Amino acid sequence: MKQRHFWIDNIRAIAMISMIAFHAVWDLVYLYGMDWDWYRSDMAFLWQQSICWTFILLSGFCWSFSRNPLKQGIIVSAGGLIVTAVTFLVSYDSRVIFGVLNLIGASALLLIPLRKYFDKIPAKTGFVLTFLLFAFTYRINYRNLGFFGMEFIELPLNLYKNLLTAFLGFPDPWFYSTDYFSVLPWSFLYFAGYFLYRMWRTGDIPDAKCLDQEIPLLTWLGRHSLIIYMLHQPVIYGILEIIF
Repeated sequence: MKQRHFWIDNIRAIAMISMIAFHAVWDLVYLYGMDWDWYRSDMAFLWQQSICWTFILLSGFCWSFSRNPLKQGIIVSAGGLIVTAVTFLVSYDSRVIFGVLNLIGASALLLIPLRKYFDKIPAKTGFVLTFLLFAFTYRINYRNLGFFGMEFIELPLNLYKNLLTAFLGFPDPWFYSTDYFSVLPWSFLYFAGYFLYRMWRTGDIPDAKCLDQEIPLLTWLGRHSLIIYMLHQPVIYGILEIIF
């Protein structure tokens, strides 16, 4: 029987709680008209980024724990398609196309053929390379290549054509999604998580000892993160409808 690493569940759960709080505020601001300028500030953006970075890195880290990565990738991708379908039917103006579940599912599937090549690369080197590629392509959705705020190359508009190019990271000017995580740049962060796992497995990075214990609520949330992710927005919306 494999050892359960509680720190992974607990970190995932902390990110989940942060995400639920972030989306609750999003609903209050954009659906219920709450006037909160801070939510449109750089600090709120950093809050949002801390959540998605944690989820995507941790998902790549946990890829090797899956007994069947193909099945896992298909299940997560299907969850993303369900989220898309529900938002189209229930709240078209807040629709989700190529959300974070689609990204995680696609990255898990991409890693299946790429693993044999990645495993030839030293773990530390692979982590640095994939993270640098993530940083370099971070603004690719906006036709720029560079390192985060430092943009060196402007990409041609004819790359940004349709839904397929949007899935890859090249959305056309009319593309809209309230939760958009394209293959580029975000798969590079997922792959960095895979190399981070290899570093951890060889002892190059330690466990998060302070969290490596079963904390019932956090551990439960971490173990059921997919279904909680899919249900949290309808639950939040229902609660806010009752209150307001």
